[in-house]
Amino acid sequence: MIKLKELREASNITQIELAKILNVSNTTISNWERGYREPDINSLIKIADYFNVSLDYLLNRNIKK
Repeated sequence: MIKLKELREASNITQIELAKILNVSNTTISNWERGYREPDINSLIKIADYFNVSLDYLLNRNIKK
């Protein structure tokens, strides 16, 4: 999940803040950002909605926001 860290840092929010927003642990955010785990589809939708990006962009499937 390469785009998550990029989006989070561009928005100047911490892993802890994002974890609260998405109702997951900050360890979960860390695991997603490091590629140790992948978010489920519902989490992907929440992330895309929060950062106002498409799922394709979030998953690095195209270069347009």
